[in-house]
Amino acid sequence: MGVFTKSLYHHCRRNFSFNYRYQSCRTLILQSSSESVKVQRLSHDDSGIVEVHLDRPEAKNAIGKEMLRGLQNAFEAINRDASANVVMICSSVPRVFCAGADLKERKTMNPSEAQFFVNSLRSTFSLLEALHVPTIAVIEGAALGGGLEIALSCDLRICGEDAVLGLPETGLAIIPGAGGTQRLPRLVGNSVAKELIFTGRKVGGRDAMTVGLVNYCVPAGEAHLKALEIAQHINQKGPLALRMAKRAINEGLELNMESALALEEECYEQLLSTKDRLEGLAAFAEKRKPRYNGE
Repeated sequence: MGVFTKSLYHHCRRNFSFNYRYQSCRTLILQSSSESVKVQRLSHDDSGIVEVHLDRPEAKNAIGKEMLRGLQNAFEAINRDASANVVMICSSVPRVFCAGADLKERKTMNPSEAQFFVNSLRSTFSLLEALHVPTIAVIEGAALGGGLEIALSCDLRICGEDAVLGLPETGLAIIPGAGGTQRLPRLVGNSVAKELIFTGRKVGGRDAMTVGLVNYCVPAGEAHLKALEIAQHINQKGPLALRMAKRAINEGLELNMESALALEEECYEQLLSTKDRLEGLAAFAEKRKPRYNGE
């Protein structure tokens, strides 16, 4: 469990939204004990792209104990996989990303059990945030409460115009407990974050882009296509460079400028002796596409 396995099934998807015909084949690579979380790797030139699918349609992808275990296993497996270059967090359920925590399940918990669950949720989202590779949340429909907190833990967020994003917890006499009170103000600023959390106001896709909550807002139904386009661009870059860039940015934000620049220097130095760096220079000189191996 929690390890990549041989192909279990293949699913091919075709679309014509790009200027060229695009086909991607997905292979299930993680056999998880959770039926509500599936991990798939794309094939051929996109083999460095991994998709984590939330698949609990009967509960609008509300996060219960089983889904939480599935997410933990998925993120741990991806973190051990040196061939993963970029991760997309998606929903298999139409018109919903994630409705948040499973409140029906929460209602059966005593305060101690509820606290343990929220702590586990927080640590799982921190694991997602700490993945070595870039991560993209693909949001169509509702991303509320814990659903938005998943997205906030990703590096990038792409949504459709019909997306609805919000942290409604104060309306239930609690606060966002899986990182929302910390990640939202770091992303959109204190004032906007306070207003959204204090009021529980939900925002649409266009407003979310205006306040900096998402990177792109596209026509409804096209968020996955846009996220895949971005993932393909990322996947073509040097794998070690991506990891060092993410480390330099994330860790540097917590440091003063002098220390942050020293961290940047350290990350840069780790790339100087890599085969990928030499390959990048050779490909540039020879006017060809580089072939990076993460070495």
